[in-house]
Amino acid sequence: MANKIQYTPKDSHHAQASPTKYRPGDLKAEEVLINIGPQHPATHGILRLEVITNGELVVDVVPHLGFLHRCFEKHAEALPYNQIIPFVDRMDYLAAMNSEHAFAMGVERMVGIADKLPPRVEYIRVLVAELNRLASHFLAIGTYGVDLGAFTAFLWLMRDREHIVRLLEWVCGARLLYNYIWIGGLYYDLPVGFEERCVELILHLKPKLAAIDQLIIENKIFIERTANVGVLPLDLAINYGVSGPMLRASGLRLDLRKVDGYSVYPELEFTVPIGQGAMGQVGDCWDRTWVRMEECKESMRIIEQCLARLTGDLKRTAAFNPQQLVPKKVRTPAQDLYVRAENPRGELGFFFRATARGTHPFRCKARSSSFANLSVLPALARGQLLSDLVAIVGSMDIVLGEIDR
Repeated sequence: MANKIQYTPKDSHHAQASPTKYRPGDLKAEEVLINIGPQHPATHGILRLEVITNGELVVDVVPHLGFLHRCFEKHAEALPYNQIIPFVDRMDYLAAMNSEHAFAMGVERMVGIADKLPPRVEYIRVLVAELNRLASHFLAIGTYGVDLGAFTAFLWLMRDREHIVRLLEWVCGARLLYNYIWIGGLYYDLPVGFEERCVELILHLKPKLAAIDQLIIENKIFIERTANVGVLPLDLAINYGVSGPMLRASGLRLDLRKVDGYSVYPELEFTVPIGQGAMGQVGDCWDRTWVRMEECKESMRIIEQCLARLTGDLKRTAAFNPQQLVPKKVRTPAQDLYVRAENPRGELGFFFRATARGTHPFRCKARSSSFANLSVLPALARGQLLSDLVAIVGSMDIVLGEIDR
């Protein structure tokens, strides 16, 4: 008989299978290590949080990433520029139009056609991007309500979000991953009657948002769960590279649509809401939710202005071709370029390194807003209650597809 091989597991094997920052010997007498995720619904994706608690208080939080990694940057090196756009969609899959807009602007600047796009193309891009921003914020606020026990608001917001998703499906045939904004133009013009349906949608949403304000933002229980919880000071937010509604909730009026003035945003009137500490302290969880609600109202203002132009002096004509400037093959001069745009979660940036007459990027680095925003979680969570950790994570509105890339 052959000798039997006896296998003795080692501690190092367990460590490799489930990596942790803390070892049992690192914990003090009253401390306990808890894993939240990667299957926990409150982590909003495939995220694992290694939490050290002392009773009900959080001592430290260590986010563990990589469960959704799909090698976006490596894929981009092996693909032509126009074939990268479907992969861009799959990073922040809740704001694919906004991500496409940023990527297309970067390649157009490298090629030299950024200033030549027809005005109707630019206004359609902003229209669909703001519709996607609305849909993203609706999902963020609705799921945040579920995290804290407010289920009715989630149902109402998902009902209204469905109208937006169906409009976007009408435009390009997809509900989530669009591939609609192309380098040099658009996949297709807006369907006949789309502008009129958008006007009806805005009229429908205005009273609905007022009802959500009463149901969530002004709700006494919601205020008690979020006010003075997870306060993010402005200097800490800047040092961590936080952007988007999280940064504006801490008091800094920084919106790339205003600061950089890309596309046709300089021609549109809208305000940038910032946290004011109306129910607690500036930069707390309530402020972050309030800023997103106010941004929904501003997005509707932008949509109304785009619709006025698209049905007025920029109305559809038989001569309009949204693919007029779309190159059959993208060739770029040798250069380095960084382009950024204001996504629903913050600054999404792309760093391109292009070779002479290259059809593929030598390097395409994505700057994820959710990644930078999540990095501040340990600083916010220390000393908070374990139940408040769920409130803090939900107020960040992270998307793991963009974090892992």
